[in-house]
Amino acid sequence: MMQSSRAKILASLLLLSIFTACTVAAQAPTTTAPAPAVKKEPEVPFVPTNEAVVDEMLKVAKVGKNDVLYDLGSGDGRIPITAAKRFGTRGVGIDIDPERIKDANANAVKAGVTDKVRFIQGDLFEADIREASVVTLYLLPEVNLRLRPKLLRELKPGTRVVSHNYDMGDWKPERTIKLNLQSGEHTVYFWTVPTGGR
Repeated sequence: MMQSSRAKILASLLLLSIFTACTVAAQAPTTTAPAPAVKKEPEVPFVPTNEAVVDEMLKVAKVGKNDVLYDLGSGDGRIPITAAKRFGTRGVGIDIDPERIKDANANAVKAGVTDKVRFIQGDLFEADIREASVVTLYLLPEVNLRLRPKLLRELKPGTRVVSHNYDMGDWKPERTIKLNLQSGEHTVYFWTVPTGGR
């Protein structure tokens, strides 16, 4: 009889300790490791823009001292750096590749324009581009088409957009300039953002 009572007490204590352990475990904060950041790969291979094309892009956009030039997919930074050296233009280059950003910053130091240009590692589709008065591009046709709604939505009316080699589908350019260089034929397309977008 005594053994039976003791067994009951032990069983009750065991159940109580299991219940307590479960309750404490349920109340303990769960910590889950944050998901590792997904590294985005560049969608566009880096191909430097020929200097003659850079000159034509800046010329057709009438880039000047009071402009803020955004180069989307800025590579080695040559377009904002050239504009800063030549006209005193403020420039921002955006590129997803950290190596390109490193190159661009080194080139800005060499050119002595670090007070006028800055380079941001980031996704051009997520970048804040509202400050731009000029946007330059050397991307790919499908990337231009995906970018077009952002340009028309975020840029102020009158902002100038210049693209090397690739157009914007049915957003017809105001000017199309062909350049015949040793490296082959190059095309420069020019648009102005209309009032109310498209």
